[in-house]
Amino acid sequence: MRKLLLFGLAALLMAGCSSEGDLPEPKPVTPVTPEQPEAQTDTVKPDEPEPETPVRVVPAKYTVARMDITVDGGMAITSKDKADYRGCTIRIEADTATWNYEGRGRIRGRGNSTWEWYPKKPYRLKLDEKAEILGLAADKDWVLLANYRDPTHLMNTLVFKMGERLGIPYPNHTRYVELTVNGDYKGLYQLTEQVEQGKNRVNIDKEEGLLLALDVDDGPENSPGAADNFWSETYGLPVCLKFPSSGEEGQGVEAKDAAREELATLERTIEHHDYNALAEIMDIPVMIDYLLIQEFIYNVEVAAPRSIFLHRDKGGKWTYGPLWDFDAGFDFDWGQMTTGHYFFKDYRETVLGTDPARHVSDYTYTSSFFTDMWKNKQFVSEVKARWKEIKPRIMAEIWPEVMRYAEAAEEAMARDASRWPIDRQPKTEINRMEKWLNSRAVYMDNIVSGYPAGR
Repeated sequence: MRKLLLFGLAALLMAGCSSEGDLPEPKPVTPVTPEQPEAQTDTVKPDEPEPETPVRVVPAKYTVARMDITVDGGMAITSKDKADYRGCTIRIEADTATWNYEGRGRIRGRGNSTWEWYPKKPYRLKLDEKAEILGLAADKDWVLLANYRDPTHLMNTLVFKMGERLGIPYPNHTRYVELTVNGDYKGLYQLTEQVEQGKNRVNIDKEEGLLLALDVDDGPENSPGAADNFWSETYGLPVCLKFPSSGEEGQGVEAKDAAREELATLERTIEHHDYNALAEIMDIPVMIDYLLIQEFIYNVEVAAPRSIFLHRDKGGKWTYGPLWDFDAGFDFDWGQMTTGHYFFKDYRETVLGTDPARHVSDYTYTSSFFTDMWKNKQFVSEVKARWKEIKPRIMAEIWPEVMRYAEAAEEAMARDASRWPIDRQPKTEINRMEKWLNSRAVYMDNIVSGYPAGR
């Protein structure tokens, strides 16, 4: 899954220089020692108090809370199967007293590769009663992301914030917690909402809403025995019907067949790249934002695809989102996928492509479902215009807010690194991430401006 032959030849022509080496280094700064004023013994009275240093108040949402989970009987969490939920007591202590929480629920593992490959495990929580957790809207279902592969702990946070600021519906939020399970310190976790239908989740109609995941793991290829998945008709996408569940009483295969048929209509419209027809059934501005974000962070999961969500409310248009799962972006080294934490080496790669309609990309097999609209002139024009609006906001507006989480979690990151020692340090990797993002934004200018105009 790495380089195309064409891309490899281009790399040789560049004399083997890595993009990281090409990044401009900061100019040296020569320290200047200010002239010292003459001593003045009569201007400050000996008993005059020193001015107080102002205390910096960190807004609650950026701070790291303490979460303690005690599983009934001290049982270990060894499975991600629904049948293996374990009863537990959950206690949360936050810097904001009103966010403190204690209640009953159940816990199990979650994830695919993150559960199977890595020693630091992610978890799924289901509370017995709906509750607001750390200031987030009340619900029963929550996720604890381990972010073991991500040495910055910020990759999901950055993309969640991008989605929120750009207006992609139903964005996930970030709260950081230091987790202890049965007295065992597990490290720094990212608490966020479960992606599902619900009033405070993906708020689509209970009777006629649809929530789909385009996901090779949950789809028929890797989960052939599941009752809630199917192959799409035009592009052969692996689809999992997240809502309504085809396993629920009264739904059965009818819900899955109806979803397949409706998705097929969307696929045929994209295949014909008719802008006006697509605008009738798809929220095109959100589609453009969603796909630009995927390309900007070089999220190769689009090529599989994995973790790509689409939803449609009753009587509404198909809409991309929520955004989910981004520790495979940022130039992750797939040669180290089971053990590594290697990111940010090269910013000059594409997943949708420099010419998406013709699959000129490092991932030529990315489904045309994501790229056929680049055959349309109006669509390409709107992509180019929207990128000009997005680009200056990334590092001037969104990244500084992400850094507020990083600064508040600095000590917790150090404790996590001690609990799960890897060959990377958070502060160093966050600096590399910032450098990569700045370079990637400039490179994206070249990519987007160079898109063929379509017809």
